[in-house]
Amino acid sequence: MTVTFELPPGVEEDLQRTLGDLGEAAKEALLVEGYRTGCLSIGEVTAALGLETRLHAEAWLAKRGIRMNYGVAELEGDAEALDRILGK
Repeated sequence: MTVTFELPPGVEEDLQRTLGDLGEAAKEALLVEGYRTGCLSIGEVTAALGLETRLHAEAWLAKRGIRMNYGVAELEGDAEALDRILGK
């Protein structure tokens, strides 16, 4: 997917100096917001960034100050999976 939008020249230049590749910065910002709001899963973020594992995506998000979307349902699911693995 390609997204385009216009920025005033001065704004674009300022952002490029600070952020570098604006296309990549915009993609990353969209992924962060998508995950933060629950629109994207950690698996989707992992795939969109081309990262090897979910742990890499978690580290990438943590570096940007984003906390994991991990609630009671995820905890219960992990506990059930652990019980199955350990044969309980």
